[in-house]
Amino acid sequence: MSKRTKPTNPAYSELPLVGHLIELRTRLIRALLVVAVFFAIMFPFANEIYSFVAEPLMRYLPKGSTMIATEVASPFLTPFKFVMYAALFAAIPAILYQLWAFVAPGLYHDERELAMPLLVSSVLLFYTGVAFCYFLVFPLVFQFFTSTTPDGVSMMTDISKYLDFVLGMFLAFGLAFEVPVATIILVLMGIFTPQQLVEKRSYVIVGAFIVGMILSPPDIFSQTLLAVPMWLLFEVGVLVSRTIMRRKEQRERQAASAETRVTESTPATAAGVSTDANFRPLTPEEMDAELDQIAQQQKRERDGGGNTLS
Repeated sequence: MSKRTKPTNPAYSELPLVGHLIELRTRLIRALLVVAVFFAIMFPFANEIYSFVAEPLMRYLPKGSTMIATEVASPFLTPFKFVMYAALFAAIPAILYQLWAFVAPGLYHDERELAMPLLVSSVLLFYTGVAFCYFLVFPLVFQFFTSTTPDGVSMMTDISKYLDFVLGMFLAFGLAFEVPVATIILVLMGIFTPQQLVEKRSYVIVGAFIVGMILSPPDIFSQTLLAVPMWLLFEVGVLVSRTIMRRKEQRERQAASAETRVTESTPATAAGVSTDANFRPLTPEEMDAELDQIAQQQKRERDGGGNTLS
């Protein structure tokens, strides 16, 4: 089996604690600069961006109804606040890259091979969850809400309340779509096996609905739309973890087989071990006779040498 070796980076391994803190500060500053750049680009279009996010609700509002601002500064602060979150959302890949660049030199080689795909997958799954929420969940939820409005009640949503609702839903679905990554990490850490996760499927389904109840708005419709994808993504994570573990076991078998072939191809006599299948150790009597014979042979050689000199 191959040994785990750290990357050859003497400069990183010999860096003192202060040096690591300086490196961390540099990475954080770079990440904040990226967020600031995205904010500067988006801020002139803050109202247009907010209108784009509000479109799923505006589509189903009764004719003549609009969103309202109940606070004096809401028309300015609400789009401003949303642009700040949008800049942070857009900068997630850059932020995670800075985090990766900070921790990668200290990881083992096999850890780096697994961490990078998981990092990329987590970003893509988070974006997929937000897109799923905006394009599929919002139209269904807002159509349901507007259709159940009692007679004599005009639905006019406050823009700041709508922003809080949208951000909460985006975060909930973004985190919910990270279930496959969490499942794979649990398997790789040895906490669960894929078979154990399958056996706990019923608990996972119940847990998905509980999480949906906590993270989504207090209505059964939104909870179901969040819990069902979580369960399906759990099944995807189990399938992927099975594939990863199968490949890992195959690599370990290949490494063990190669090590066995190397051991068998090495001559046993090189290590002082006899290759004769009929070999047996000498008895004490045979050992004494052998030593006596060697001593007599040495004595004859000395006597012959002395006669030659004389």
